[in-house]
Amino acid sequence: MSASSDLSLARSVIRIERDALDKLEASLGTTLLEAVELILSTDRHVVVAGVGKSGHIGQKIAASLASTGTPAFFIHPTEASHGDLGMLVPGSVVIAISYSGESRELVDLLRYCKGNDIPVIAMTRARDSTLGRFADVLLEMPTVPEACPNGLAPTSSTTMALALGDALTIVLMARRGFSREDFGFRHPGGKLGRSLQTAGDYVRERKDPLPLIEAGASFEAVVYAVSEGRKGCAGVVDGTGALIGMVTDGDLRRAMLAGKTGAPARDVMTKSPRTIDPEERMQIVIKQLSENRISNAFVLGETGEPLGLVDMKDLLAEGYL
Repeated sequence: MSASSDLSLARSVIRIERDALDKLEASLGTTLLEAVELILSTDRHVVVAGVGKSGHIGQKIAASLASTGTPAFFIHPTEASHGDLGMLVPGSVVIAISYSGESRELVDLLRYCKGNDIPVIAMTRARDSTLGRFADVLLEMPTVPEACPNGLAPTSSTTMALALGDALTIVLMARRGFSREDFGFRHPGGKLGRSLQTAGDYVRERKDPLPLIEAGASFEAVVYAVSEGRKGCAGVVDGTGALIGMVTDGDLRRAMLAGKTGAPARDVMTKSPRTIDPEERMQIVIKQLSENRISNAFVLGETGEPLGLVDMKDLLAEGYL
């Protein structure tokens, strides 16, 4: 095959799957709302099941639900038949995915649900299939051609299942009033989660000693504090421990050029430096520091005491930037 024919085939795959999504969108109706209400009515887990490619889609749907406020996990139907059915308890809701509706591995799971009054939300194209008949709520997908040239490899069907799962997830997310902060709380290891941290949370996790000096500290002591702190700055505090200024590398250079090497910290510091409220989100902190070309800033408590230091080099090293 030529490069042009390869590209033509690739484009046709996307076109066929896009057409399938258009049909899926047009087919959505009140059963989606029934599924939403059913899930919202329980305080138990949503359990997603599927085999093969549908199983992979099911794992993603379960993960999306769990990360957006709906407790969920994936169960493999074969493993369910060998003991994992014990994961299903009264009050659970099952989402079963099979485009044909005739996946043999689902039968034991469906029978267990029926015998234990566990409702099943089915995602299938076939209302009269085994899965369709067992369903309490049927999310019926349109019958569409697969994008595979042989019409066999799950492509259009899995794309529809993924999109339908996303649609259900996002409606549930909106109904729960799930916020960016809620999302970040469940993603502490990701860049988004880190950016949604508060500055207070960020500095509380750090163990670095703060480079602090008293207002009357000698110039030599100031140089030592800035050097040992390895942040390019030192905070200046008064007798109560409140921050009253900051000395940076630049302040030290300017003091030396001005012949102030005998001056105390209070005479070489930058008064009223930019500081950070502990409740400020890290994404806002990063934006403000970047826009103002500030390398670091102290996070202050209620009485003005330094709680920690936000340093742009640290943020870069830790993946915040």
